[in-house]
Amino acid sequence: MSKLSHIDENNRPTMVDVSAKKVTDRAACARTIVHLPEAVSAAIQGDEIQSKKGPVFATAIIAGVMAAKKTHELIPFCHPLGLEQCDIAISVDANDVVILCRCKVHHKTGVEMEALTGASVAALTIYDMCKALSHDIVIGETRLIEKTGGKQDFKYSG
Repeated sequence: MSKLSHIDENNRPTMVDVSAKKVTDRAACARTIVHLPEAVSAAIQGDEIQSKKGPVFATAIIAGVMAAKKTHELIPFCHPLGLEQCDIAISVDANDVVILCRCKVHHKTGVEMEALTGASVAALTIYDMCKALSHDIVIGETRLIEKTGGKQDFKYSG
């Protein structure tokens, strides 16, 4: 028998049955780092990049929230969740853009995938909107930073 939660006793992919789980407050935070080459970093004015397509970070925030809300449509075995909060914060540290996506829900299953999806799509949006300036943009590490609720909490210690 598989130890993977999305594989059934016949070794077939399946959605996890959450019907017996308790409804609890659940939250998750994910981070994606985008490394900008100098040509793109030079376009940052204050806390935003204005491109021909519009305000880059503001658009990335909207795209990330939209993606987090649609995670169950993108990842086959994710349960559909009515997110109660999705907040994306974007900051610049030298040539790195740090994207944090925090999601909350009161449900039987967690929001890790929603947070990871939101951070990832925000990063992809930054790439898309800045690629006219340079194709040397690198979408780096995406990772879960923290989760609470459910069986066990998690906090990245690095």
